[in-house]
Amino acid sequence: MLRYLRLYAHFLRFSFSRAMEFRVDFFFRIGMDSLWYLVNLSFFWVLYRHTDRLGGWNFDQVLVFAGGVFVADAIQMTVISNNMWWLPILINQGDLDYYLVRPVSTLYFVSLRDFAANSFVNLLMAAGLLAWTVARYPLPLGAGPVALYALLLLQGVFLHYTLHMLFLIPVFWLQSAGGLREIFYAFDQCLSRPDGVFTGWVRRLLVSVLPFCLIVSFPARALFEGATWPLLAHLSGVTLAAFLVMLLFWRRGLRAYASASS
Repeated sequence: MLRYLRLYAHFLRFSFSRAMEFRVDFFFRIGMDSLWYLVNLSFFWVLYRHTDRLGGWNFDQVLVFAGGVFVADAIQMTVISNNMWWLPILINQGDLDYYLVRPVSTLYFVSLRDFAANSFVNLLMAAGLLAWTVARYPLPLGAGPVALYALLLLQGVFLHYTLHMLFLIPVFWLQSAGGLREIFYAFDQCLSRPDGVFTGWVRRLLVSVLPFCLIVSFPARALFEGATWPLLAHLSGVTLAAFLVMLLFWRRGLRAYASASS
């Protein structure tokens, strides 16, 4: 475990050093994400000019939900996104060979090696917005429920990473990630909407089979409605099942991988 922590510290040091060499991109990302936060908050503000409830939640609850969306997206963009972009390229060009021979988990290396330091300030901004939405919530939430919410939100981020990997691993057989990315991003839009706006089989699909609505909505439900055992069991069970399926496909993908030397 210490070896992996030391390795990640090296990833961080290298990423921050590189980010300082491209300062225009650093400040551009801050401006771009600030605009995205503003657009999303304005979207919900406009909706609540015409209704008191959205998916069963009032405006104060949806603001907390939106703060969770910002944090989940910022973690994804800072820690995971660059690595997911490069994974199909590593597979198609045979560069995955360089990671297979390293004395650490290949999945760990290709998933976390590139930390987007130029998005780190946006993560701090998102965390600040979430803290503001929780602080302004009109009812007392309590330190325990808020801490549990933070943990469940991190679990949701891990589920998001797992789903992203599931959409990229078929590149081992398909050689192209273009269509897979488009499908993933289409479903990923559901993450930023409360799960209550979906009904029937669509909601069942999005909370069980392609569980994008679990990522932020279920931690928020645990905060507002109480962390019931059925809710926690569903979120944990789906996350574990998705991770195990991802590991299975990853190992099969590695067996099908045609390296640069083959």
